[in-house]
Amino acid sequence: MALESRITQEEIKKEPEKPIDREKTCPLLLRVFTTSSGRHHRPDEFARGNVPSSELQIYTWMDATLKELTSLVKEVYPEARKKGTHFSFAIVFPDPRGKAYRLKDIGSTVSGRKGADDSMTLQSQRFQIGDYLDIAITPPNRAPPLSTRMRPF
Repeated sequence: MALESRITQEEIKKEPEKPIDREKTCPLLLRVFTTSSGRHHRPDEFARGNVPSSELQIYTWMDATLKELTSLVKEVYPEARKKGTHFSFAIVFPDPRGKAYRLKDIGSTVSGRKGADDSMTLQSQRFQIGDYLDIAITPPNRAPPLSTRMRPF
């Protein structure tokens, strides 16, 4: 007699994230690619084993928040420390249907300001070990580009 699981997708989403003990859990290597143009890298820049040259390697955990990752990037790029600098995050992952890569916008933070996405974690956005993180950095004197979900039409 076969048993079936009756757990729905809604029940899975409602489960709270399990806290990660950073003392006992080995960190993962997060490969981060940044741009200071305010736009993300194109997916084809990750094709055929190539990656953009602006790589940061960060050892962190799946419960790392976007605000925490923002502070790590600001340590490396002093120009990104200015108040009002906008950080837009996207996960870059291989397309399961082919050899291409896809980008999934996951949130944004602003240096010196609290935001709704600050406490968002990699785990909550279904980041998988082996995926890349792409961060588009926009200086405070330039408005961040409109994302596709913020179109006025």
